[in-house]
Amino acid sequence: MKYTERLVFKTPEQKDFQRYFEINADPETNLYNPYGPMNFEKAKNTFDALTEHWKEHQFGFWAISEKENPELVIGFGGLNYRLYGDVVKLNLGYRIDKDFWNKGYATEIGVHTIRHGFEELRQNQIFAVVRPDNQASIKVLEKCGLQLFDELNDIPNQKNSLIFIIQKNIE
Repeated sequence: MKYTERLVFKTPEQKDFQRYFEINADPETNLYNPYGPMNFEKAKNTFDALTEHWKEHQFGFWAISEKENPELVIGFGGLNYRLYGDVVKLNLGYRIDKDFWNKGYATEIGVHTIRHGFEELRQNQIFAVVRPDNQASIKVLEKCGLQLFDELNDIPNQKNSLIFIIQKNIE
């Protein structure tokens, strides 16, 4: 387990699937997701891929809770390898239960994740992809030090997604 000032980060376990499904099936948490909320089967497949990523790489998206209530998972976030078009990149992502929005948790997750990627995983670049209308997530990425890098035509008949990057300062 890892900790920040207010949050607990743990490797997801099968018992966390129900919360994963609840968070990802909520239309509000998927407001900018062109594919919409996840159904049960999609959530199961995605959660299985999330746990497989942990097994294969020894890192991935954490199940995240508040220190005050560590039994309740409020979201999932971290790093994973993700296809950006036809190139695999180290991707920062998160999704938080809407009841825990506007508390600065996304920024806290982002900062912790970037530090983990640079210091513990010894990576030099971290990317994030975001829908162009998702101003809240864009602000979070900018607060975490990421900068607009490129665009990605990843969803047919939709505006391009925005790609953000942060690079480790190599001295």
